[in-house]
Amino acid sequence: MVVDVEATVLSNVRLSDEYNVLELEVPEIAAQTKPGQFLMVKPEMGPDPLLRRPFSIFEILHDQKGNPKGISLLNKRVGITTELLFHKQPGSHMMCLGPLGRPYKPVCPPTEAWMVAGGVGLAPFATLSYALAKHQTISTLFYGARHGGDLFYLDIFERLGIRIVLATEDGSRGEKGQITAPLENALSKSPPSKDVVVYACGPTAMLKKVATLAESYGRTCQVSVEQVMGCGLGGCYSCVIPVNKDSKSRHYVRSCIEGPVFLSEEIFWEEMDY
Repeated sequence: MVVDVEATVLSNVRLSDEYNVLELEVPEIAAQTKPGQFLMVKPEMGPDPLLRRPFSIFEILHDQKGNPKGISLLNKRVGITTELLFHKQPGSHMMCLGPLGRPYKPVCPPTEAWMVAGGVGLAPFATLSYALAKHQTISTLFYGARHGGDLFYLDIFERLGIRIVLATEDGSRGEKGQITAPLENALSKSPPSKDVVVYACGPTAMLKKVATLAESYGRTCQVSVEQVMGCGLGGCYSCVIPVNKDSKSRHYVRSCIEGPVFLSEEIFWEEMDY
């Protein structure tokens, strides 16, 4: 059930001059969240910004008894909303609507999970990784960014026993170039007999490349799109994307309702905005 609640900021961890992680006390949302779902957040009560903005739910927070008490958000300041979130103080409040959207579907052994994250596209993979760990699914995280200073929270995935492959565009950490290069190398070396499902979240151009690679190697791929959303409930039609679910006709769906997670084969990538 979707709820609209006032969340209390528990902490604001600055990761760099651009990135931070907010921890929010919202037990109503935390108890219902599935991997890959998101929130529509409004950091202040004033008119600026007027509309809420979508954020993937990063981690589920628990109290000392193990009960869900809140969630965290991975934020990069690039505009008004993200700037306000970067400066939120513990004890302050903000409005949160969620959990929203269609989640990822975790796989079970013997199928392996390969997660591909670009920048803040890392956010939905924390909850997915915990779900995969519960299933004891062998998992790999392919994580790319512009430079090494933009790679965060690797310890979360290391503690869960997830293999990590890194790439940076400037070569400061991991392989030099885009993360799709080591992904392609891994796909080319993976025998067809091995069951692998690819999960991806990041810029649309990266998602298209991952989808193309997965298809060329016969792998199922689930992508989380990052469309602009005005409401998160399907009312504004600002987040429509072209899909073809029945292999016969092309039509548009609202990614806040039908997604944000789609099978990559459902999407007409040529008509997506980049």
